[in-house]
Amino acid sequence: MAKPNYKFAKRQKELAKKKKKEEKLKRKELKKQDDFGSDDDADAADDADADADQDEAS
Repeated sequence: MAKPNYKFAKRQKELAKKKKKEEKLKRKELKKQDDFGSDDDADAADDADADADQDEAS
């Protein structure tokens, strides 16, 4: 009977963990970009309102 190759199993497990971690980081980055994108749109609308208010006051 052949002996199990523990080094190979350990390496495969480490690679799976690394891949999962990288995918999680990518998802977080995409979520962060989406959050910033929506904030930018809201800030732009606020800036436009503020500019309009200043023009009316002038």
